[in-house]
Amino acid sequence: MTPLPAPPPPARPRRAAAYLPAAALLLAVLCLLSLAFGSRAVPIGQVADALFDRAHVDPQIEAIVWSVRLPRTATGLLVGAALGLAGALMQGLTRNPLADPGLLGVSAGASFAIVLAVAVFGASTAPTNLIWYAFAGALAGAVSVHLLGGLGRGGATPVKTALAGIAVTFLLGSFTSALVLRFPLALDRFRFWAAGSLTAADAATLWQVTPLLAAGAVLALATAPALNSLALGEDVAAALGRRVGLIRLRAALAITVLAGTAVALAGPIVFIGLVTPHLARMVTGPDQRRILALTLLGAPSLLIAADVLGRVVARPEEIQAGIVVAFLGGPFFIALARRRRLAEM
Repeated sequence: MTPLPAPPPPARPRRAAAYLPAAALLLAVLCLLSLAFGSRAVPIGQVADALFDRAHVDPQIEAIVWSVRLPRTATGLLVGAALGLAGALMQGLTRNPLADPGLLGVSAGASFAIVLAVAVFGASTAPTNLIWYAFAGALAGAVSVHLLGGLGRGGATPVKTALAGIAVTFLLGSFTSALVLRFPLALDRFRFWAAGSLTAADAATLWQVTPLLAAGAVLALATAPALNSLALGEDVAAALGRRVGLIRLRAALAITVLAGTAVALAGPIVFIGLVTPHLARMVTGPDQRRILALTLLGAPSLLIAADVLGRVVARPEEIQAGIVVAFLGGPFFIALARRRRLAEM
C-alpha cells in the first residue's frame, strides 16, 4: 500500500518567519526618519555623517542628532518594546483580547504611584529613582482590576475586565489630578506623563534602565511557551507538567517590570500593547512565541511612527506621541470591543 504523502507544512509559520526581517527593516527605516525629522529637518546624508563621521559634520547638526533625537528615538524603541511585550503577555495570560497596560490599570497605577512619591514623599524626579514606585503602582493597579473584573456572575469576562480597567484608570486618574493640583512640583512632573512624551529621558537614564528592560523582555519571551500550554486551559496545562502558579507569577513580574519602567520613562501611553499583539497574531497565528517576537519589533515601530507623525503634522510645534497613538488606537479598541465573539481568542 502506497503511503499517503505528508501534508504540506502550514503556510502561516513560514509567512511569520518572513515578516520578522521585514519588521526589522521597517523599524530601522523609522528610526532613521526619527533622526531626520523634527522642527528642523536634517537630510539623511547628514544624519549618517553625524552618526559615523562626526569630525566632518556641522556641530549644530551633530548636537541635534546625538543630544536630542538619538535619545528620543532610543526611548521610543525601549518604551514601545516594553509596552508591546507587556500587552501581549497580558492578552496571553488572561485570554482577554482587550488587555493592555494602559487600559487595565497598570499604567494608571504606575503614574499615580510616581506622582504620589513626588508630591507626598518628596522623591527625586529622576526616572531611575521613580521606577520602584512605578513597579508598586503597576502591580497594585493590575491586581485591583483583576479583583474587580472577577466580581459577579460569569467571572472575569473580557468586557467586564475592560470595564473594570477603565473604571480603575479613571479613578486613579482622578486621584492623580487631585495631587498635581495640590502640589506644584508634581504638576511639573505630570505634564509629560499625561500626554505620553519621549523627550524626558536622557542618554544616561536610558543606559541605566536598559538592563532592567532587557531582563523583563527575556522573562517575557521565556514565558511564551508556557502561555501556549495555558491557552489550552489550566487543567490541560497542569497535565502537561506546567506549574500554572509559577507561569502567572513570571508573567506578572515581567508585566510589572516592563510597564512600570515604560511609564517612568514616557508616561501612560495607551493602545501600544493592545494594537500590536493583534496585528502580530493576524500574521503568526496563536503561537505566543511568534506573537511576542513580532510584537517586539512592531510595537516600537508604531510608537516611533506616531512620534514622527506628531512632529510633522503640527510643525514647528509638536503633538506628543501618546496623543497620536490614542487617536489611532481608539477606533481599533471600539471595533474590537464590538466583536460578537469577543470571548474567543
